[in-house]
Amino acid sequence: MASIIGNLVTDRSGAEMGARATLEPRRAAADGRSVAAWPKRVWPNPRVAMAAASVLVAAWASVSVSLTPRGPVTTAQALWAMGSALIVGVLAGYVAAGPWSFVVLPFVFVLAFEAGRVSIVGPTVDAIHLDAFYGVVAFVVGRVFHGVLVLLPLEVGVSHGAWLASRAGHPRATSPGRLRWALTAVGSLATVALAAAVARPATTAPIVGADGEPIAGSVAELVALPIGGHQQMLMIRGRDVSGPVLLYLAGGPGGTDLGAVRRDVGLEEDFVVAVWEQRGAGKSYAALDPAETLTVDQLVSDTIEVTDYLRERFGVEKVFLVGQSWGSTLGVLAVQARPDLYYALVGVGQMVSQRATDVMFWEDTLAWAEATGDEELAAALRRNGPPPYAELLRYDPVVSHEHDWNSYPELDLSNEMPGILFVPEYSFMDRVNAFRGFLDTNATLYPQLQEIDFRRDVPSLGVPFYMVLGEHEARGRAVVAEEWFAMVEAPMKERFVIEGAGHRAHFDRPPEFRALMRHVLEQSAPRSRRYNDV
Repeated sequence: MASIIGNLVTDRSGAEMGARATLEPRRAAADGRSVAAWPKRVWPNPRVAMAAASVLVAAWASVSVSLTPRGPVTTAQALWAMGSALIVGVLAGYVAAGPWSFVVLPFVFVLAFEAGRVSIVGPTVDAIHLDAFYGVVAFVVGRVFHGVLVLLPLEVGVSHGAWLASRAGHPRATSPGRLRWALTAVGSLATVALAAAVARPATTAPIVGADGEPIAGSVAELVALPIGGHQQMLMIRGRDVSGPVLLYLAGGPGGTDLGAVRRDVGLEEDFVVAVWEQRGAGKSYAALDPAETLTVDQLVSDTIEVTDYLRERFGVEKVFLVGQSWGSTLGVLAVQARPDLYYALVGVGQMVSQRATDVMFWEDTLAWAEATGDEELAAALRRNGPPPYAELLRYDPVVSHEHDWNSYPELDLSNEMPGILFVPEYSFMDRVNAFRGFLDTNATLYPQLQEIDFRRDVPSLGVPFYMVLGEHEARGRAVVAEEWFAMVEAPMKERFVIEGAGHRAHFDRPPEFRALMRHVLEQSAPRSRRYNDV
């Protein structure tokens, strides 16, 4: 009996083991097919998979355009854009997995992003114009740069996502070959290098003595201030915080001279020099929007607010105001509004009537084009007629040939953009924004300047006035400036012509300008505030 029972148990165990052995390969095969086939079951159609990936990218583009309609502006925004592009690329590449994803998904992002910002205005976001120099610059800094910043990590992410899909058994994914691996590796390294460049912060070096140590009582800093309800930047540098304070207003509108001031430290020997990056310009480009609230009157108010900050910060009754080109226009308007805040006004490359200047530039450019046989340029000028124009880019043929018909024999391009941008006070994004600010801010403010004419509007100034012109200043600026200087009344006024210099005379001849400013200090500041007299 025991033998019979034992045989039965043995037979049943064997049968069970045989059945289990038969089922295990089937179950393993089914499990394998399940792992490999789930993407296909979820996205059975390649078009559906591509559509799903496209929706993901379009949704990300919509979020991006709501946060940064002009594209990334700050360092944090740029790094966020790169990081999110990489993540979205991996997810979208995994879903789509097909080779067309490398073409379709970037196109979807561009299309969705551009559609989302149609209400934003400015040359860097408006219709593309590659037939003008400034149009090309606008295209590069407004779209090409954004494309590199976002589409490069997106493509890298798509490649990695497609590889992950192939590893998971996605039916349409193919393992990358050597060429694709090489391109992915290069793209990955380029993305890391770009992120590292973008992440480098802006800094300003301390003012040091002969021993290389920071001078006690000196100041050297970059300051972010809420001016007019918008975060704006100043660079403040000086050997002695108890010295007189100088506020510098750059040209433009939308221009940045922080780098140009930083390249020559002469003024900070005698003054605490505050260089204000005006709203929408350079390091303050992020403050541009909403552009409809950026007005000349608002910038005058901002100038007064910055002045009051400096007065309170350094305990001075008044400050010295230096403006170059558009900055000289802003300086006159600020002094007209609050003469009690300023010891003196120094206008370099003094502007008086933007319309009168532009008309003379148009005349001189047309005369040069006709004399040199440049019929294409002459035809464009005649077709447009004399300024003013509604669109900023129409000024391109008027202003882009100034150095052709009014050559500066000693012109130093290192004192112009982009040369002035290569100082550590600018971050990577600041350098890009220097161009974007000049174009977009100029487009907003330039039409507002057309009715300003100091010959009519400013017969007098309530502070000492010093007008500084370069020997080679263009006729359109010099003639109008001389006319106004002859008629304006001021407690004291002096005119200076710096030999060999052009429109940016203070940067063309820094030693001469420093001597001039010491003269202004001697003439205009109280005895108790003078120092470093020579």
